[in-house]
Amino acid sequence: MEEKSNTGRRVVGGVDTHKDLHVASVVDERDQVLGTQSFATTRQGYRQMVQWMSSLGDVLRVGVESTGTYGAGLLRHLQAAGIEVLEVTSPDKQDRRRRGKDDDLDAENAAHAAFAGKRTVTPKTRDGMIESLRVLKVCRKTAIAARKVALQLIQNTIICAPDELREPLRNMTRMQLIRTLAAWRPDLSDYRRVASTYRIGLKSLGRRYLELHDEIADLDVMIGAIVQELAPNLLACNSIGKESAAQLLLTAGDNSERINSEASFAALCGVSPVPASSGKVTRHRLNRGGDRAANSALHIIAIGRLRTDPRSQAYVARRVAEGHSKLEAIRCLKRFIAREVFGLIRQRAKEIAQSQIAA
Repeated sequence: MEEKSNTGRRVVGGVDTHKDLHVASVVDERDQVLGTQSFATTRQGYRQMVQWMSSLGDVLRVGVESTGTYGAGLLRHLQAAGIEVLEVTSPDKQDRRRRGKDDDLDAENAAHAAFAGKRTVTPKTRDGMIESLRVLKVCRKTAIAARKVALQLIQNTIICAPDELREPLRNMTRMQLIRTLAAWRPDLSDYRRVASTYRIGLKSLGRRYLELHDEIADLDVMIGAIVQELAPNLLACNSIGKESAAQLLLTAGDNSERINSEASFAALCGVSPVPASSGKVTRHRLNRGGDRAANSALHIIAIGRLRTDPRSQAYVARRVAEGHSKLEAIRCLKRFIAREVFGLIRQRAKEIAQSQIAA
């Protein structure tokens, strides 16, 4: 490890991230490895990493793996230090097969990728309201899944329950059933009898469902408020609701300027056509990549517009008349919606930036 005569030398770092330990590597102007070292995933560890990299030269940029998970804390620290950060995507499989794999090699590969500008993207900053929106949406998604499991357990338990319990519950609506079960007052000391145990279990499941239902409602209010503040122009568009707008904002990120064009945004959402031509055959195939949640949001918007927007209806009808299938026409419509959404997101980002400068 060289730590002297580094004046004027420019270096590039690479980091292989883990839960408790990050492995960092540094390469020089000729892409030669200068050193590799491990650091704890703490603020002190982040400071030591930056100091170590700086001791080897002027740090141009750092390639970091998994900036959305294990590398999130390091990403914020490096950005606060004014160091350019690139997210290193998939590993070089050919090089991995040839050289093998360990943490030092992964860190060196990340540094090589950052040096060459290959297999890298600009990461999301994760320091604004869109990061808050992401956390709330994750909580909402897991709460919805837990509520679904609770409802399934309630239905399965009622099927197996004794007749005197099952018959009064047979014709109730879902919420009538849930509120009835949550209001039961079984004898908790009589848990050895089967009928009493069923009452205790169904009351527990009913209360669990109601608690999750209220939690989801509270999260919806907070998510709606953030979306309304960040992108009122999106919500004003036809068939774009708060859930779809929230997902598209998450895909763009707090720093939407990292996406260079609307074509890049369409590719990120998985709605750009992929060339699949060969010889005299010229065609395109469906893009299976990109953010599938964003793709789903665009699909929901497209279906809504096919029901309510005359222009979208006419466009799809014209595409079908040209010989495309209806699914192909809908995919084309999603591409146009992605272009519209990207323009609105960039416009709103500029308005927010100008208001912050004016303040």
